[in-house]
Amino acid sequence: MHPILFRIGSFEIGTYGVLLALGFLVALWLAKRLAKQDGIAPDAITDISLVLLIAGILGAKLLMVIVDVVNGESMSQVFSLNTLRAGGAVHGGILVATAAFFWRVRLLKLPLAKTLDSLTSAVPLGQAIGRLGCIAAGCCYGAYCDKPWAITYHNYDAARFGTPLELTLHPVQIYFGLSNLVILGAMLKFRHFKKFQGQAASLYFIMEGCFRLILETWRGDIDRGFWLNLPWLSTGRITALIFILIGAGIWTWFSRAARQAKA
Repeated sequence: MHPILFRIGSFEIGTYGVLLALGFLVALWLAKRLAKQDGIAPDAITDISLVLLIAGILGAKLLMVIVDVVNGESMSQVFSLNTLRAGGAVHGGILVATAAFFWRVRLLKLPLAKTLDSLTSAVPLGQAIGRLGCIAAGCCYGAYCDKPWAITYHNYDAARFGTPLELTLHPVQIYFGLSNLVILGAMLKFRHFKKFQGQAASLYFIMEGCFRLILETWRGDIDRGFWLNLPWLSTGRITALIFILIGAGIWTWFSRAARQAKA
């Protein structure tokens, strides 16, 4: 693992940030290709994606701050430089970005369902690349693992941000990355068989939520927060349930609209 890609004096360039940016650019490339196939202007997808990037960063930071405050962290720690440099809670970013998406699509007068399908079909690719950044930085680490595929962190740079060293852990970042690739493959395949516009987007939210519910079992970073003093009710599981509800809502909404259009 290499949390710090390189240094210029005291200024550090983190591997996580570089891979996150790469994930965004690659996902944007795919989204523009898919949008073109759906008859949507690629420039409009670039516009929306930049808005989503900003909203996603702010949302991830916001959820991270909320979790830290609820967990009793001091304000000096919550708003410290090290904390603010962290990637944040990814599902908070996706939730806020989703709200920003609806606002931007309406402003640009784009076909909502088609645009949603094009963008969400590319999101898992960006997430998978971002997870490589997680494992390089040592964030979002797993619980103790005694399996042959366990990983052990040794880099002191990671310890500065709370990553445990010299312990065998589940490579949960790889689990998540593989789940993202499974979702990506399902999305790209499903696009050719969907029965109504918006169905692919609903599939993304449902699959992402279901995978998150399961994979939270092997997460070990307690700083993501737990609710109601229940060890199984993590912030990740709450947002996963919200994802599933959003997916079900999108399915119901657009399937009903498709039936009404045929009537």
